[in-house]
Amino acid sequence: MVAHGLALRAFIAISRLMNAPFDQNAPKKRKPDWIRVKAPVSKGYAETRKLMRDLGLATVCEEAACPNIGECWTKKHATVMILGDTCTRACAFCNVKTGMPRAVDAKEPEHVATAAAEMGLEHIVITSVDRDDLPDGGADQFVKVIQQLRDKTPDTTIEILTPDFRNKHEAAIEKIVEARPDVFNHNLETVPRLYPTVRPGARYYASLRLLEQVKKLDPSIFTKSGVMVGLGEERLEVHQVMDDMRSADIDFLTMGQYLQPTPKHHEVKEYVTPKAFDAYASIARAKGFLLVAASPLTRSSYHAGDDFKKMQDARAKKLARMGA
Repeated sequence: MVAHGLALRAFIAISRLMNAPFDQNAPKKRKPDWIRVKAPVSKGYAETRKLMRDLGLATVCEEAACPNIGECWTKKHATVMILGDTCTRACAFCNVKTGMPRAVDAKEPEHVATAAAEMGLEHIVITSVDRDDLPDGGADQFVKVIQQLRDKTPDTTIEILTPDFRNKHEAAIEKIVEARPDVFNHNLETVPRLYPTVRPGARYYASLRLLEQVKKLDPSIFTKSGVMVGLGEERLEVHQVMDDMRSADIDFLTMGQYLQPTPKHHEVKEYVTPKAFDAYASIARAKGFLLVAASPLTRSSYHAGDDFKKMQDARAKKLARMGA
């Protein structure tokens, strides 16, 4: 365990060095009007925040500084981040803190189910930090959360947004798929060329294989993946990512504008216009995705419950056409 801990610390240090070249003194690009959101001040927001604090739960809404937090929390929708609030990776786009995580909380699955019940959620999204320090990457905790939700809120549909379970994903995925979440999401985040600087701890094709494996193990589970734009990618590179996703039989593509959390993170290279997002969405639909969500403020779990129902309808219509 000591050697493993030293190796993990070395990896974190290297990741930080790889992220260092971004100029923290560079002038920040002004956000266009279409990307601006109001500060969260509603009663619903305050109640959701209090519930998360009372149960000791972290949310990606807060940790990743999501721009939609005001809207979602007002409606009592929150994306719970399990396995703590400290990540073993240091991705250049992500605002979640990096370091040595604390021990896994054995009561966390029960607390997640309690939160879902108290908020009356029809659909819940569960994500996590990367836990390279754990033998299974945290897969067992995902399973326990799914089981608790099925027990306490059986009518709640479950969407999980997992890390890549680097070097252990086959066994981890088998374990989670057996628990049967309704949606299995894992984000590719960006185009392959930008991985060394944007997502240095991950491998593009390993992430694709993970999603492909889910479909092979259980074709009834919806698969989903997302990318950010504005990081310096080229249009044709994004089109190729779409093709790669369809080759892995991914059902749902989400696309949103990258927003720089702090000056130390990867800079925004471009603010992509709503019109350009519409063009990406049209191309993605033509490539055969069941569902596409593409706009400047789109995030993986934004309107996830409504999108799940749309995905169900789209699959039913597709099967009907095939049977006709």
